[in-house]
Amino acid sequence: MKELERSSGVLLHLSSLPNKYGVGTLGKDAYEFVDFLAETKQRLWQILPIGPTGYGNSPYQSYSVFAGNLLFISLERLTDEGLLAEEDLLGFPELSEKKVEYDTVVVEKTALLRKAYEAFSENFDDWKEDYYTFLGEHSWWLTDYALFRALKNNDEDLCWNEWDDELRKRQSHAVDVALLESDGEVNFHRFVQFIFFRQWFQLKNYANSKGILIFGDLPLYVSLDSSDVWGNQDIFMLNDKGEMTHVGGVPPDYFSETGQYWGCPIFNWDRLAERQYDWWAARIHFNLRMFDLVRIDHFRGLESFWSIPASEENAINGEWWPAKGFEMLSLLKSQLGYLPVIAEDLGIITPEVEALRDAFELPGMKVLQFAYASDATNVNLPHNYGQNFAVYTGTHDNDTTLGWLKTATKEERKNLKSYFTAGWNILHRSLLETAWASVAKIAIVPMQDLLELDGKHRMNTPGTVKNNWEWRMEWRMLKKTHKDFLVDLTEKYNRVVKLDE
Repeated sequence: MKELERSSGVLLHLSSLPNKYGVGTLGKDAYEFVDFLAETKQRLWQILPIGPTGYGNSPYQSYSVFAGNLLFISLERLTDEGLLAEEDLLGFPELSEKKVEYDTVVVEKTALLRKAYEAFSENFDDWKEDYYTFLGEHSWWLTDYALFRALKNNDEDLCWNEWDDELRKRQSHAVDVALLESDGEVNFHRFVQFIFFRQWFQLKNYANSKGILIFGDLPLYVSLDSSDVWGNQDIFMLNDKGEMTHVGGVPPDYFSETGQYWGCPIFNWDRLAERQYDWWAARIHFNLRMFDLVRIDHFRGLESFWSIPASEENAINGEWWPAKGFEMLSLLKSQLGYLPVIAEDLGIITPEVEALRDAFELPGMKVLQFAYASDATNVNLPHNYGQNFAVYTGTHDNDTTLGWLKTATKEERKNLKSYFTAGWNILHRSLLETAWASVAKIAIVPMQDLLELDGKHRMNTPGTVKNNWEWRMEWRMLKKTHKDFLVDLTEKYNRVVKLDE
């Protein structure tokens, strides 16, 4: 892909799409959302990580950084392909259109996918050419993942480091026996991924044909309870029992006296270097096939990272450890030529982090909700940054802009009134226009902000575990005035990308 032009887009995770079966999918509504983006002259559809989620439903805590989430599989498309009958869907419970009811959706959808797998197995000759091609391309990660999920199902969902020693340590004989004994469940999970990837690339190809690029999200860290860590224990800071010796997080700051204790394993960068960053290289190459560009979350962790002893209860007693991001990114750039990567460089950013970002000419991020808490030197104010950035009104971790304005501090309200001449009741629109008018190469608006929704529609509140990742859009929320406003801004501020015929 050539370097990005001045452009704009919308942030909306797949789970938030409308769909009658409880969660957004890769089906009809996703295609309609692509049509909406094309109609409003957008270039980018930004989403959150798409991997399978577990406890807490966070897309940033996944069982695999390579697998897709079965929740996003379209049941309607399975009926179109003869893997489900329409009557199979009649018993699906009526669920909320406003939020994802994860517990129910997971159970119901898994049951229907098992039914689809039966039909797939009975008519395997119709599928085997595509299926074997898929296995050939993905077996390098898929076998581990499918076995990992099968073993978790068999072992009461225990974390892999609580399995029997032979499996925990991945002794080849034990793995071979487990593959044989769990053959049915392993093949079910292979099937689920086959269907997910089939539907994913059908949607991505459609989006690209409409001039829409899919903008993915790559968390720096991975979950301990994942096939990635189980299969690559040497590249993480673990002891002989597979327990974390140190975990990731961020130190205390203005927002938190105890910092953030993320509870995920940190990388063993010396071992990664010995392996010539093969796992990271595979991950980046894989993501750039799945997406047209990606955001690396917590980019600063590629320069140095806050390492917290796993025995601590909070992030106070951590320390900064150096990473080897320059070496790794140099290798990737030599392989790819151009890195279609955006650096999430929010938080505690040092000159060294900025130097790493700039050495590879990676766009950074600016967030307007962070711009008005101090004086005119605030780095998130549009007059203080250049072109090589992506500017947001807010991110998935922020309140909606309307929600933020309602809870703005006295200092923020004073600065906002000084900065804008518009009335307070339309200030959310002024902030969106400010993003589009900025010199930043990319401008992104969360769908909630375009729809002018308040804080009840927030996607995530960091540091909490309840009521997150649940918000869903309803088509009735999207008015012609929203579309017209977005088209007007995109044309007015030269963010329309002229596509090659």
